[in-house]
Amino acid sequence: MSSTGDVSPASTRTLRFAAGARPAIRGETSAERSGPRWRSPLPTRQHWRHADRTFHAVVLGFALSTLAITALIGVMLFEKSALSREEFGWAFVWKSSWDPVAMRFGALPFIYGTLASSVIALVIAVPLGIGAAICLAELLPRERSDPLAFLVELLVAVPSVVYGLVAVFVLVPLVRAIGGPVEAVLGWLPVFSGPVYGIGLLTAGIILAVMIVPFIVSISREVLLAVPQTQRDAALALGATRWETVWKVVLPYARSGIIGSIFLALARALGETMAVTMVIGNRPEIAASLFAPAYSMAAVLANEFAEATDALYVSALIEIALVLFAITIVVNAGARLLIMTAERRGSRHA
Repeated sequence: MSSTGDVSPASTRTLRFAAGARPAIRGETSAERSGPRWRSPLPTRQHWRHADRTFHAVVLGFALSTLAITALIGVMLFEKSALSREEFGWAFVWKSSWDPVAMRFGALPFIYGTLASSVIALVIAVPLGIGAAICLAELLPRERSDPLAFLVELLVAVPSVVYGLVAVFVLVPLVRAIGGPVEAVLGWLPVFSGPVYGIGLLTAGIILAVMIVPFIVSISREVLLAVPQTQRDAALALGATRWETVWKVVLPYARSGIIGSIFLALARALGETMAVTMVIGNRPEIAASLFAPAYSMAAVLANEFAEATDALYVSALIEIALVLFAITIVVNAGARLLIMTAERRGSRHA
């Protein structure tokens, strides 16, 4: 621009192009020149701003919906169990009597059966699952481990009633055959005392272990594969053996993910119904022996809810569901705290 305020021809062309006018093209007629102005096919910044707000609102609604569903389940169970809570109070949790005829109810045998069978399942499944995951992720080549991992993941899709049938026809006779000699030798111990029926707490724990092993193997393997290869290479370069590399480098690095897989498997074990119902014995008693029949919270709901006619009976069953819901929430919250603690310790050592 000149000092007198005039606009040069080059500046005029620049302003006209910035305002939306196209520069002249050789051979173009005046009618074509006066056509609609050219616009960019890309969305403007204003359009992207609205899209971001919409996307944020949609995914926030999805996240809040999970909280709403959880709260709705808790409120519904709390309201429907009001009659039982008014009748028995907190004593419902530690009372062991379950008599629908006399209308005396207590949840302690079912809490014991659920927790004991889940602990037995974890004792069996955790070493087996983590060991299999280490083998698939660290020892076998990928062309062999990938098909095996796919077969393991297929076990998750097997219905629980199929596991129950396998347990009835295979596991129950096996436990009965092995439990007799064990009871004859170690019967002086309370955990191996008493008659061996084949169905009982130990059988339920074993079938639960079979059902939750695929969860631990699948998730732990993916977590181990996510460990950077540089961590392994550095340990091996410093003279560590393969065992030391896995035990002292890879496993600590993947600790939080492995813990998460274990608690996910525990949540599955706590809520399992059909397979446990078919082999646990369904007797509302507390016994120290692993061979004795027991009862779980999910099993009593599946067996007796359809037969409950009295309002107090139905309310007691719903309160058992409320207790199971609370235990699941506590277990998941504890798992989250444990994972956070493991991550903090790992960051400090790093």
